[in-house]
Amino acid sequence: MPVTASPAVDTIGTHAPESNAVIKPGYDERLTNEDLAPLRKQTWGTYNIFAFWMSDVHSVGGYITAGSLFALGLSSWQVLVALLIGILIVQFFCNLVAKPSQLTGTPYPVICRASFGVLGANIPAIIRGLIAVAWYGIQTYLASSAFLVLALHFFPQLAPYADLKQHGFAGLSSLGWAAFMTLWVLQALVFWTGMETIRKFIDWAGPAVYVVMIALAIWLINKAGIENVNFTLSFLKYQGWDSVPVMLSAIALVVSYFSGPMLNFGDFSRYAKDFRSVKRGNFWGLPVNFLGFSLLVVVTTSATLPVFGKLITDPVETVSHIDSTFAMLLGAFTFMTATIGINIVANFVSPAFDFSNVSPKYISWRTGGMIAAVASIFITPWNLYNHPTMIHYTLDVLGAFIGPLFGILISDFFLVRRQRVVVDDLYTLRKTGTYWYRRGYNPTAVATMIPSAIVPVLCVVIPSWQWLASYSWFIGMGIALVLYRALAPRLMPAHLADARQA
Repeated sequence: MPVTASPAVDTIGTHAPESNAVIKPGYDERLTNEDLAPLRKQTWGTYNIFAFWMSDVHSVGGYITAGSLFALGLSSWQVLVALLIGILIVQFFCNLVAKPSQLTGTPYPVICRASFGVLGANIPAIIRGLIAVAWYGIQTYLASSAFLVLALHFFPQLAPYADLKQHGFAGLSSLGWAAFMTLWVLQALVFWTGMETIRKFIDWAGPAVYVVMIALAIWLINKAGIENVNFTLSFLKYQGWDSVPVMLSAIALVVSYFSGPMLNFGDFSRYAKDFRSVKRGNFWGLPVNFLGFSLLVVVTTSATLPVFGKLITDPVETVSHIDSTFAMLLGAFTFMTATIGINIVANFVSPAFDFSNVSPKYISWRTGGMIAAVASIFITPWNLYNHPTMIHYTLDVLGAFIGPLFGILISDFFLVRRQRVVVDDLYTLRKTGTYWYRRGYNPTAVATMIPSAIVPVLCVVIPSWQWLASYSWFIGMGIALVLYRALAPRLMPAHLADARQA
Protein backbone atom coordinates (compact mmCIF):
# COMPACT_ATOMS: atom_id res chain seq x y z
CA MET A 1 0.00 0.00 0.00
CA PRO A 2 1.76 3.20 -1.12
CA VAL A 3 0.09 5.49 1.44
CA THR A 4 -0.24 4.14 4.96
CA ALA A 5 -1.17 5.16 8.47
CA SER A 6 1.52 4.67 11.09
CA PRO A 7 0.60 1.79 13.43
CA ALA A 8 1.91 3.79 16.37
CA VAL A 9 -0.72 6.50 15.94
CA ASP A 10 -4.40 6.22 16.82
CA THR A 11 -6.36 5.84 13.59
CA ILE A 12 -9.64 7.31 14.85
CA GLY A 13 -10.12 10.62 13.02
CA THR A 14 -11.25 13.68 14.93
CA HIS A 15 -12.41 16.84 13.23
CA ALA A 16 -15.09 19.45 13.53
CA PRO A 17 -18.38 18.47 11.84
CA GLU A 18 -17.89 21.00 9.03
CA SER A 19 -14.14 20.52 8.67
CA ASN A 20 -12.61 18.75 5.71
CA ALA A 21 -9.46 17.96 7.70
CA VAL A 22 -8.61 14.69 9.43
CA ILE A 23 -6.69 15.45 12.62
CA LYS A 24 -5.92 12.34 14.65
CA PRO A 25 -5.24 12.24 18.41
CA GLY A 26 -1.57 11.40 17.86
CA TYR A 27 -0.86 14.41 15.66
CA ASP A 28 1.46 17.00 17.24
CA GLU A 29 -0.06 20.48 17.42
CA ARG A 30 3.34 21.95 16.51
CA LEU A 31 3.02 20.31 13.09
CA THR A 32 -0.72 20.35 12.56
CA ASN A 33 -3.65 22.64 11.94
CA GLU A 34 -6.83 22.26 9.91
CA ASP A 35 -5.18 23.71 6.81
CA LEU A 36 -2.16 21.39 6.82
CA ALA A 37 -3.90 18.16 7.90
CA PRO A 38 -4.85 15.49 5.32
CA LEU A 39 -8.14 16.09 3.52
CA ARG A 40 -11.20 14.01 4.34
CA LYS A 41 -12.78 14.61 0.93
CA GLN A 42 -11.01 15.37 -2.35
CA THR A 43 -13.52 16.82 -4.81
CA TRP A 44 -11.71 18.66 -7.62
CA GLY A 45 -12.19 17.25 -11.11
CA THR A 46 -10.49 17.68 -14.48
CA TYR A 47 -12.06 21.08 -15.16
CA ASN A 48 -10.90 22.53 -11.82
CA ILE A 49 -7.27 21.61 -12.60
CA PHE A 50 -7.71 22.90 -16.17
CA ALA A 51 -9.10 26.19 -14.80
CA PHE A 52 -6.17 26.45 -12.38
CA TRP A 53 -3.73 26.40 -15.28
CA MET A 54 -5.84 28.84 -17.29
CA SER A 55 -5.64 31.28 -14.38
CA ASP A 56 -1.90 30.72 -14.20
CA VAL A 57 -1.27 31.24 -17.93
CA HIS A 58 -3.81 33.97 -18.69
CA SER A 59 -2.07 36.96 -17.16
CA VAL A 60 -0.12 40.01 -18.24
CA GLY A 61 3.09 38.11 -17.42
CA GLY A 62 1.95 35.08 -19.41
CA TYR A 63 0.99 37.32 -22.35
CA ILE A 64 4.38 39.02 -22.43
CA THR A 65 6.27 35.72 -21.96
CA ALA A 66 4.41 34.01 -24.80
CA GLY A 67 4.89 37.04 -27.06
CA SER A 68 8.61 37.22 -26.29
CA LEU A 69 9.09 33.69 -27.63
CA PHE A 70 7.99 34.88 -31.06
CA ALA A 71 10.45 37.79 -30.96
CA LEU A 72 13.64 35.74 -30.57
CA GLY A 73 14.55 35.80 -34.27
CA LEU A 74 13.25 32.30 -35.00
CA SER A 75 10.72 31.24 -37.60
CA SER A 76 7.18 30.69 -36.35
CA TRP A 77 7.35 26.90 -36.68
CA GLN A 78 10.59 26.79 -34.66
CA VAL A 79 9.00 28.83 -31.90
CA LEU A 80 5.96 26.55 -31.85
CA VAL A 81 8.19 23.47 -31.63
CA ALA A 82 10.19 24.99 -28.76
CA LEU A 83 7.01 26.09 -27.04
CA LEU A 84 5.45 22.63 -27.39
CA ILE A 85 8.55 20.83 -26.09
CA GLY A 86 8.84 23.23 -23.16
CA ILE A 87 5.21 22.90 -22.10
CA LEU A 88 5.30 19.08 -22.47
CA ILE A 89 8.29 19.06 -20.09
CA VAL A 90 6.26 21.17 -17.66
CA GLN A 91 3.30 18.80 -17.99
CA PHE A 92 5.50 15.75 -17.32
CA PHE A 93 7.04 17.22 -14.17
CA CYS A 94 3.68 18.56 -12.94
CA ASN A 95 2.28 15.04 -13.13
CA LEU A 96 5.23 13.83 -11.05
CA VAL A 97 5.05 16.50 -8.36
CA ALA A 98 1.25 16.23 -8.13
CA LYS A 99 1.15 12.56 -7.20
CA PRO A 100 2.42 12.55 -3.59
CA SER A 101 0.09 15.37 -2.55
CA GLN A 102 -2.90 13.88 -4.38
CA LEU A 103 -2.32 10.46 -2.81
CA THR A 104 -1.93 11.81 0.72
CA GLY A 105 -4.24 14.85 0.58
CA THR A 106 -1.45 17.03 1.98
CA PRO A 107 0.00 20.37 0.73
CA TYR A 108 3.52 20.88 -0.60
CA PRO A 109 5.27 21.89 2.68
CA VAL A 110 3.82 18.85 4.48
CA ILE A 111 4.84 16.32 1.83
CA CYS A 112 8.32 17.89 1.97
CA ARG A 113 8.57 16.55 5.54
CA ALA A 114 9.12 13.11 4.04
CA SER A 115 12.29 14.23 2.25
CA PHE A 116 13.59 17.05 4.49
CA GLY A 117 12.34 15.88 7.89
CA VAL A 118 9.41 17.13 9.95
CA LEU A 119 11.38 20.25 10.96
CA GLY A 120 13.68 20.45 7.96
CA ALA A 121 10.66 20.95 5.69
CA ASN A 122 10.70 24.59 6.79
CA ILE A 123 13.77 25.06 4.56
CA PRO A 124 11.93 24.54 1.24
CA ALA A 125 8.78 26.18 2.66
CA ILE A 126 10.57 29.44 3.52
CA ILE A 127 12.51 29.54 0.23
CA ARG A 128 9.35 29.03 -1.82
CA GLY A 129 7.47 31.50 0.39
CA LEU A 130 10.04 34.26 -0.16
CA ILE A 131 9.95 33.78 -3.94
CA ALA A 132 6.15 33.93 -3.88
CA VAL A 133 6.18 37.15 -1.83
CA ALA A 134 8.38 38.87 -4.42
CA TRP A 135 6.25 37.72 -7.33
CA TYR A 136 3.03 38.50 -5.47
CA GLY A 137 4.10 42.11 -5.13
CA ILE A 138 5.23 42.36 -8.76
CA GLN A 139 2.03 40.81 -10.14
CA THR A 140 -0.10 43.09 -7.94
CA TYR A 141 1.84 46.07 -9.31
CA LEU A 142 1.27 44.87 -12.90
CA ALA A 143 -2.46 44.42 -12.26
CA SER A 144 -2.66 47.88 -10.69
CA SER A 145 -1.32 49.38 -13.94
CA ALA A 146 -4.57 48.29 -15.64
CA PHE A 147 -6.52 49.98 -12.87
CA LEU A 148 -4.41 53.10 -13.39
CA VAL A 149 -5.27 53.14 -17.11
CA LEU A 150 -8.98 53.10 -16.26
CA ALA A 151 -8.66 55.83 -13.63
CA LEU A 152 -6.80 58.22 -15.96
CA HIS A 153 -9.20 57.54 -18.83
CA PHE A 154 -12.31 58.42 -16.85
CA PHE A 155 -10.71 61.04 -14.60
CA PRO A 156 -7.93 62.77 -16.60
CA GLN A 157 -7.76 65.49 -13.96
CA LEU A 158 -5.99 62.93 -11.76
CA ALA A 159 -2.94 62.95 -14.07
CA PRO A 160 -0.82 65.11 -11.71
CA TYR A 161 -1.29 62.48 -9.00
CA ALA A 162 0.11 59.86 -11.38
CA ASP A 163 3.34 61.89 -11.63
CA LEU A 164 5.93 60.52 -9.21
CA LYS A 165 7.82 63.82 -9.06
CA GLN A 166 4.75 65.84 -8.10
CA HIS A 167 2.98 63.39 -5.81
CA GLY A 168 4.97 60.32 -4.94
CA PHE A 169 6.34 58.25 -2.11
CA ALA A 170 8.85 55.36 -1.98
CA GLY A 171 9.15 55.27 -5.75
CA LEU A 172 5.42 55.19 -6.56
CA SER A 173 2.98 58.00 -7.39
CA SER A 174 0.00 58.74 -5.15
CA LEU A 175 -2.41 57.39 -7.75
CA GLY A 176 -0.15 54.38 -8.18
CA TRP A 177 -0.36 53.73 -4.44
CA ALA A 178 -4.15 53.98 -4.57
CA ALA A 179 -4.31 51.52 -7.49
CA PHE A 180 -1.84 49.11 -5.87
CA MET A 181 -3.64 49.07 -2.52
CA THR A 182 -7.04 48.67 -4.20
CA LEU A 183 -5.81 45.54 -5.98
CA TRP A 184 -4.07 44.41 -2.79
CA VAL A 185 -7.33 44.59 -0.82
CA LEU A 186 -9.40 42.91 -3.56
CA GLN A 187 -7.00 39.95 -3.68
CA ALA A 188 -6.95 39.69 0.10
CA LEU A 189 -10.77 39.59 0.20
CA VAL A 190 -10.92 36.74 -2.34
CA PHE A 191 -8.21 34.83 -0.47
CA TRP A 192 -9.78 35.38 2.96
CA THR A 193 -13.04 33.67 1.96
CA GLY A 194 -11.20 30.35 1.57
CA MET A 195 -10.21 27.73 -1.00
CA GLU A 196 -13.77 27.03 -2.17
CA THR A 197 -14.23 30.66 -3.21
CA ILE A 198 -10.79 30.61 -4.85
CA ARG A 199 -11.82 27.50 -6.79
CA LYS A 200 -14.99 29.23 -8.01
CA PHE A 201 -13.03 32.36 -8.90
CA ILE A 202 -10.46 30.56 -11.06
CA ASP A 203 -13.19 28.42 -12.66
CA TRP A 204 -14.53 31.49 -14.50
CA ALA A 205 -11.52 33.86 -14.54
CA GLY A 206 -9.47 31.83 -17.04
CA PRO A 207 -12.28 31.30 -19.59
CA ALA A 208 -13.27 34.99 -19.29
CA VAL A 209 -9.82 35.98 -20.53
CA TYR A 210 -10.24 33.74 -23.58
CA VAL A 211 -13.51 35.45 -24.48
CA VAL A 212 -11.92 38.92 -24.28
CA MET A 213 -8.72 37.80 -26.06
CA ILE A 214 -10.70 36.37 -28.98
CA ALA A 215 -12.83 39.52 -29.15
CA LEU A 216 -9.71 41.71 -29.04
CA ALA A 217 -8.03 39.67 -31.80
CA ILE A 218 -11.12 39.91 -34.02
CA TRP A 219 -11.40 43.66 -33.44
CA LEU A 220 -7.72 44.28 -34.22
CA ILE A 221 -7.71 42.14 -37.38
CA ASN A 222 -10.92 43.75 -38.58
CA LYS A 223 -9.39 47.18 -37.94
CA ALA A 224 -6.09 46.34 -39.66
CA GLY A 225 -7.30 44.04 -42.42
CA ILE A 226 -5.99 40.48 -42.43
CA GLU A 227 -3.74 41.18 -45.43
CA ASN A 228 -1.86 43.85 -43.44
CA VAL A 229 -1.00 41.62 -40.48
CA ASN A 230 2.45 40.01 -40.41
CA PHE A 231 2.49 37.18 -37.88
CA THR A 232 6.28 37.16 -37.55
CA LEU A 233 7.11 39.38 -34.57
CA SER A 234 10.80 39.78 -35.42
CA PHE A 235 13.23 39.49 -38.29
CA LEU A 236 14.53 35.99 -38.97
CA LYS A 237 18.01 36.01 -37.44
CA TYR A 238 18.80 32.32 -36.96
CA GLN A 239 18.70 29.47 -39.45
CA GLY A 240 19.95 25.90 -39.50
CA TRP A 241 22.11 24.82 -36.59
CA ASP A 242 22.44 28.42 -35.41
CA SER A 243 18.81 28.29 -34.32
CA VAL A 244 19.28 25.29 -31.99
CA PRO A 245 20.75 27.20 -28.99
CA VAL A 246 18.00 29.82 -29.31
CA MET A 247 15.33 27.12 -29.41
CA LEU A 248 16.85 25.52 -26.31
CA SER A 249 16.73 28.91 -24.58
CA ALA A 250 13.06 29.23 -25.53
CA ILE A 251 12.34 25.79 -24.08
CA ALA A 252 14.16 26.75 -20.87
CA LEU A 253 12.20 30.03 -20.71
CA VAL A 254 8.89 28.15 -20.78
CA VAL A 255 10.00 25.76 -18.02
CA SER A 256 11.41 28.61 -15.92
CA TYR A 257 8.17 30.58 -16.21
CA PHE A 258 6.22 27.66 -14.73
CA SER A 259 8.89 26.53 -12.22
CA GLY A 260 7.29 28.26 -9.22
CA PRO A 261 3.70 26.99 -9.67
CA MET A 262 5.10 23.62 -10.74
CA LEU A 263 7.05 23.20 -7.49
CA ASN A 264 4.06 23.75 -5.22
CA PHE A 265 1.42 22.27 -7.53
CA GLY A 266 0.74 19.80 -4.72
CA ASP A 267 -1.04 22.62 -2.88
CA PHE A 268 -3.79 22.21 -5.50
CA SER A 269 -3.47 18.60 -6.65
CA ARG A 270 -4.25 17.55 -3.05
CA TYR A 271 -7.87 18.56 -3.73
CA ALA A 272 -8.22 16.31 -6.83
CA LYS A 273 -10.54 13.33 -6.43
CA ASP A 274 -8.17 11.03 -8.33
CA PHE A 275 -4.84 11.17 -10.13
CA ARG A 276 -6.53 10.63 -13.49
CA SER A 277 -8.32 13.97 -13.07
CA VAL A 278 -4.97 15.64 -12.39
CA LYS A 279 -3.37 14.21 -15.52
CA ARG A 280 -6.30 15.14 -17.74
CA GLY A 281 -6.49 18.62 -16.23
CA ASN A 282 -2.76 19.07 -16.80
CA PHE A 283 -3.10 17.97 -20.43
CA TRP A 284 -5.88 20.43 -21.25
CA GLY A 285 -4.49 23.19 -19.06
CA LEU A 286 -0.86 23.05 -20.18
CA PRO A 287 -0.05 21.96 -23.77
CA VAL A 288 -3.52 22.57 -25.23
CA ASN A 289 -4.29 25.78 -23.33
CA PHE A 290 -0.79 27.28 -23.55
CA LEU A 291 -0.56 26.69 -27.30
CA GLY A 292 -3.99 28.23 -27.86
CA PHE A 293 -3.21 31.23 -25.67
CA SER A 294 0.18 31.76 -27.34
CA LEU A 295 -1.37 31.77 -30.81
CA LEU A 296 -3.92 34.37 -29.66
CA VAL A 297 -1.05 36.46 -28.27
CA VAL A 298 0.73 36.35 -31.64
CA VAL A 299 -2.42 37.42 -33.49
CA THR A 300 -3.19 40.34 -31.16
CA THR A 301 0.43 41.50 -30.89
CA SER A 302 1.01 41.31 -34.66
CA ALA A 303 -2.13 43.32 -35.37
CA THR A 304 -1.07 46.19 -33.10
CA LEU A 305 1.57 47.30 -35.64
CA PRO A 306 -0.80 48.18 -38.52
CA VAL A 307 -3.51 49.46 -36.15
CA PHE A 308 -1.48 51.62 -33.76
CA GLY A 309 1.72 52.12 -35.77
CA LYS A 310 3.93 50.26 -33.31
CA LEU A 311 4.37 46.74 -31.95
CA ILE A 312 2.79 46.53 -28.47
CA THR A 313 3.59 43.48 -26.34
CA ASP A 314 1.81 44.63 -23.18
CA PRO A 315 -1.95 43.83 -23.29
CA VAL A 316 -2.78 46.64 -20.87
CA GLU A 317 -1.14 49.18 -23.20
CA THR A 318 -2.96 47.62 -26.16
CA VAL A 319 -6.30 48.02 -24.40
CA SER A 320 -5.48 51.63 -23.44
CA HIS A 321 -5.21 52.54 -27.16
CA ILE A 322 -8.73 51.34 -27.98
CA ASP A 323 -11.04 54.26 -28.71
CA SER A 324 -14.14 52.48 -27.38
CA THR A 325 -14.76 53.22 -23.71
CA PHE A 326 -16.71 50.00 -23.19
CA ALA A 327 -14.07 47.85 -24.91
CA MET A 328 -11.27 49.47 -22.94
CA LEU A 329 -13.19 49.06 -19.69
CA LEU A 330 -13.93 45.39 -20.41
CA GLY A 331 -10.38 44.62 -21.54
CA ALA A 332 -8.66 46.34 -18.62
CA PHE A 333 -11.04 44.74 -16.13
CA THR A 334 -10.47 41.29 -17.63
CA PHE A 335 -6.67 41.49 -17.59
CA MET A 336 -6.85 42.88 -14.08
CA THR A 337 -9.01 39.91 -13.07
CA ALA A 338 -6.63 37.51 -14.83
CA THR A 339 -3.63 38.85 -12.95
CA ILE A 340 -5.54 38.60 -9.67
CA GLY A 341 -6.22 34.98 -10.61
CA ILE A 342 -2.59 34.02 -11.17
CA ASN A 343 -1.51 35.98 -8.12
CA ILE A 344 -3.89 34.11 -5.85
CA VAL A 345 -3.17 30.63 -7.20
CA ALA A 346 0.59 31.02 -7.68
CA ASN A 347 1.69 33.59 -5.12
CA PHE A 348 -0.94 33.77 -2.36
CA VAL A 349 -2.10 30.22 -1.63
CA SER A 350 1.42 28.79 -1.70
CA PRO A 351 3.11 31.09 0.86
CA ALA A 352 -0.03 30.74 2.98
CA PHE A 353 0.72 27.02 3.34
CA ASP A 354 4.48 27.61 3.49
CA PHE A 355 4.40 30.14 6.34
CA SER A 356 1.71 28.19 8.19
CA ASN A 357 4.03 25.17 8.09
CA VAL A 358 6.68 27.12 10.06
CA SER A 359 4.43 27.31 13.13
CA PRO A 360 1.05 25.63 12.53
CA LYS A 361 -0.08 26.19 16.11
CA TYR A 362 0.13 29.99 15.78
CA ILE A 363 0.01 30.63 12.02
CA SER A 364 -3.13 29.53 10.20
CA TRP A 365 -3.43 29.35 6.43
CA ARG A 366 -5.13 32.76 6.37
CA THR A 367 -2.50 34.28 8.66
CA GLY A 368 0.28 32.87 6.50
CA GLY A 369 -1.28 34.41 3.41
CA MET A 370 -1.62 37.81 5.05
CA ILE A 371 2.02 37.68 6.18
CA ALA A 372 2.97 37.23 2.52
CA ALA A 373 0.61 40.01 1.41
CA VAL A 374 1.93 42.54 3.94
CA ALA A 375 5.54 41.61 3.17
CA SER A 376 4.87 42.25 -0.53
CA ILE A 377 4.21 45.93 0.26
CA PHE A 378 7.46 46.46 2.15
CA ILE A 379 9.65 45.08 -0.65
CA THR A 380 8.28 47.90 -2.90
CA PRO A 381 7.83 45.61 -5.93
CA TRP A 382 7.59 48.54 -8.37
CA ASN A 383 11.21 49.36 -7.59
CA LEU A 384 12.17 45.74 -8.25
CA TYR A 385 10.23 45.65 -11.51
CA ASN A 386 11.58 49.00 -12.73
CA HIS A 387 15.20 47.94 -12.14
CA PRO A 388 15.73 44.84 -14.31
CA THR A 389 19.24 44.17 -12.95
CA MET A 390 18.00 44.09 -9.37
CA ILE A 391 15.05 41.84 -10.14
CA HIS A 392 17.29 39.63 -12.27
CA TYR A 393 19.73 38.94 -9.44
CA THR A 394 17.15 38.79 -6.64
CA LEU A 395 14.70 36.43 -8.29
CA ASP A 396 17.23 34.42 -10.29
CA VAL A 397 19.27 33.68 -7.16
CA LEU A 398 16.15 32.65 -5.25
CA GLY A 399 14.90 30.79 -8.30
CA ALA A 400 18.13 28.81 -8.44
CA PHE A 401 16.85 26.96 -5.37
CA ILE A 402 13.61 25.83 -7.05
CA GLY A 403 15.26 23.18 -9.23
CA PRO A 404 17.09 21.49 -6.32
CA LEU A 405 13.93 21.51 -4.16
CA PHE A 406 12.03 19.87 -6.99
CA GLY A 407 14.77 17.30 -7.61
CA ILE A 408 14.96 16.27 -3.95
CA LEU A 409 11.18 15.85 -3.63
CA ILE A 410 10.89 13.76 -6.80
CA SER A 411 13.97 11.67 -6.07
CA ASP A 412 12.80 10.89 -2.54
CA PHE A 413 9.23 9.94 -3.46
CA PHE A 414 9.81 8.02 -6.70
CA LEU A 415 13.38 6.71 -6.61
CA VAL A 416 14.09 6.23 -2.90
CA ARG A 417 10.75 5.47 -1.22
CA ARG A 418 9.05 4.02 -4.30
CA GLN A 419 5.87 6.06 -3.70
CA ARG A 420 5.44 4.97 -0.08
CA VAL A 421 4.48 7.59 2.52
CA VAL A 422 3.59 7.01 6.18
CA VAL A 423 1.08 9.86 6.39
CA ASP A 424 0.63 9.86 10.18
CA ASP A 425 4.38 10.21 10.72
CA LEU A 426 4.32 13.50 8.79
CA TYR A 427 2.54 14.97 11.84
CA THR A 428 4.57 13.60 14.73
CA LEU A 429 7.73 14.77 16.52
CA ARG A 430 8.34 11.38 18.09
CA LYS A 431 11.97 10.35 17.73
CA THR A 432 10.78 6.95 16.49
CA GLY A 433 8.84 8.60 13.66
CA THR A 434 9.86 7.77 10.10
CA TYR A 435 10.65 11.38 9.27
CA TRP A 436 12.41 12.46 12.47
CA TYR A 437 15.84 11.58 11.01
CA ARG A 438 18.37 13.61 13.06
CA ARG A 439 16.62 16.13 15.29
CA GLY A 440 13.90 16.57 12.71
CA TYR A 441 16.23 17.19 9.76
CA ASN A 442 17.20 14.79 6.98
CA PRO A 443 20.99 15.09 6.50
CA THR A 444 20.68 13.61 3.01
CA ALA A 445 18.40 16.43 1.86
CA VAL A 446 20.58 19.13 3.44
CA ALA A 447 23.78 17.61 2.00
CA THR A 448 22.13 17.47 -1.42
CA MET A 449 20.65 20.95 -1.26
CA ILE A 450 23.93 22.80 -0.70
CA PRO A 451 25.90 21.84 -3.85
CA SER A 452 22.84 21.54 -6.09
CA ALA A 453 21.86 25.14 -5.22
CA ILE A 454 25.37 26.61 -5.30
CA VAL A 455 26.00 25.63 -8.93
CA PRO A 456 22.86 27.38 -10.34
CA VAL A 457 23.60 30.45 -8.19
CA LEU A 458 27.11 30.62 -9.65
CA CYS A 459 25.57 30.45 -13.14
CA VAL A 460 23.65 33.62 -12.27
CA VAL A 461 26.39 35.67 -10.59
CA ILE A 462 29.57 34.70 -12.52
CA PRO A 463 29.66 36.60 -15.84
CA SER A 464 31.47 33.86 -17.77
CA TRP A 465 28.85 31.31 -16.66
CA GLN A 466 25.79 33.41 -17.41
CA TRP A 467 25.14 31.62 -20.69
CA LEU A 468 24.07 28.73 -18.44
CA ALA A 469 21.73 30.88 -16.33
CA SER A 470 18.74 30.07 -18.55
CA TYR A 471 19.22 26.41 -17.70
CA SER A 472 19.69 26.87 -13.94
CA TRP A 473 16.45 25.01 -13.14
CA PHE A 474 17.54 21.95 -15.14
CA ILE A 475 21.06 22.05 -13.67
CA GLY A 476 19.87 22.30 -10.06
CA MET A 477 17.13 19.73 -10.50
CA GLY A 478 19.42 17.24 -12.24
CA ILE A 479 22.21 17.51 -9.65
CA ALA A 480 19.73 17.15 -6.76
CA LEU A 481 17.91 14.22 -8.35
CA VAL A 482 21.09 12.18 -8.87
CA LEU A 483 22.92 13.25 -5.69
CA TYR A 484 19.97 12.56 -3.37
CA ARG A 485 19.47 9.10 -4.88
CA ALA A 486 23.19 8.36 -4.49
CA LEU A 487 23.43 9.57 -0.87
CA ALA A 488 20.14 8.20 0.46
CA PRO A 489 21.17 4.54 0.94
CA ARG A 490 24.30 5.63 2.80
CA LEU A 491 22.87 8.31 5.09
CA MET A 492 19.39 6.96 5.86
CA PRO A 493 19.31 3.13 5.59
CA ALA A 494 17.16 2.65 8.71
CA HIS A 495 14.51 5.03 7.45
CA LEU A 496 14.47 3.35 4.06
CA ALA A 497 13.82 0.05 5.82
CA ASP A 498 10.89 1.62 7.67
CA ALA A 499 9.46 2.91 4.40
CA ARG A 500 9.78 -0.53 2.74
CA GLN A 501 7.95 -2.14 5.67
CA ALA A 502 5.17 0.46 5.36
